Amino acid sequence: MFPFRDHNPSRRMPFVTYGLLAANILIFLAYFPALDGTRDLFVFYQTWGMTPANVSQGMEVQTLISSMFLHGGWMHLIGNMLFLWIFGDNMEDAFGHIPFLAFYLLTGIAASAAQILWDPSSIVPNVGASGAIAGVLGGYLLLYPKARVDVLLIFVIIFRIITVPAWIVLGLWFAIQVFSGFAVNTSGGGVAYWAHAGGFVAGVLAALPYWMGRGAAAFWRRTDYHPPHPETRYSRSNIPLVRRK
Repeated sequence: MFPFRDHNPSRRMPFVTYGLLAANILIFLAYFPALDGTRDLFVFYQTWGMTPANVSQGMEVQTLISSMFLHGGWMHLIGNMLFLWIFGDNMEDAFGHIPFLAFYLLTGIAASAAQILWDPSSIVPNVGASGAIAGVLGGYLLLYPKARVDVLLIFVIIFRIITVPAWIVLGLWFAIQVFSGFAVNTSGGGVAYWAHAGGFVAGVLAALPYWMGRGAAAFWRRTDYHPPHPETRYSRSNIPLVRRK
């Protein structure tokens, strides 16, 4: 189930979201094609990725930031940028440009902290914007639980686009991270599930002041848990219908 757009329009240009998208893509293109599959790539990740064993000992703390702008492959980059594209603009619209940037970076650091707490002795470098983007997802869930999200549902050979509330998409995503974190031992490599889960929880907590400042539960009740503005409506197809004469 792959989300590819929401029905929640922004009122202002999301400059920070666009900047984060550009930074992640350009940094990836600057190193990955040249180093892909080489020992130099491993050394690069060791230098700029977040290694829990080092950070837990007070070393290489700058990698808490640098690791957010690195990715392990094309699908890693594309998946992260898709989620940032769908949900980042609305969080930036709610918080404002600079507060959203601070929110993004702080939840990314919190995500790394969660992974360090889970496995402080790991010597595997962690890379990716996933933790910070998980923070965006957590904040979005708190503010717009019933925002409509279009997802591509793939079941074997059946492809179908369905529209579901954000709480289903994001709640399921979070549940998968927690379940996978307990079920899969990632100390030898793989996906940092606890960074995802930690970033998500940090996003919810960081968005609480905004939510409470607008009435907390009353903020939800005023719009029945939907965004407080008209939703975007998409036509079923952009292909013109040609009728027979």
